[in-house]
Amino acid sequence: MTRIAVISAGLAQPSSTRLLADRLAAAADRALTASGRAVQFDVIELRDHALDLANNLVTGFPAGGLRETIGTVVDADGIIAVTPIFNASYSGLFKTFFDVLEPDSLTGMPVLIGATGGTARHSLALEHAVRPMFTYLRSVVVPTSVYAASEDWASADADGLSARIDRAAVEFADALATAHHDRPSDPYDEPVPFAQLLGGTAS
Repeated sequence: MTRIAVISAGLAQPSSTRLLADRLAAAADRALTASGRAVQFDVIELRDHALDLANNLVTGFPAGGLRETIGTVVDADGIIAVTPIFNASYSGLFKTFFDVLEPDSLTGMPVLIGATGGTARHSLALEHAVRPMFTYLRSVVVPTSVYAASEDWASADADGLSARIDRAAVEFADALATAHHDRPSDPYDEPVPFAQLLGGTAS
């Protein structure tokens, strides 16, 4: 079973960001099924974890359902990550989620990236902001990124949104076939007593 974490950072409900995430997941499902692989998708709406993410930043510990969500992401075989574009970059909610992950937790992870925005002029944010972040995290980002502006949803052009989605999905399936993602151990499985931490004797 191939497990894919689908991360949507849309703020509205419903949102165009979630719509793009769903279309990317459906295309990835078709590509992976065609290659004979069974697939499970875990869809994550980051808006549902906004408060827990803020608390994680100041406490250093994922509370509530956030810990389970983080586990779902780092244990996945691949990630589809979609963010709205605000002021020519990813949303703060999107960045915060990846800020709280443990170092090296996404090393070697195949990632398909997408973004939504009002106009096509924001499309380069995928290449100058989103892709570099995942490259820094040592993930394997597929060559085709998918940006959907408002006008793209009604496009019937063969080289339009649908074609980009299908091309990215095939690249994602190929990346999953050759991936070498070593899943990290959960640092919270064996809590260290606070007194031991203060004494500097934690291993």
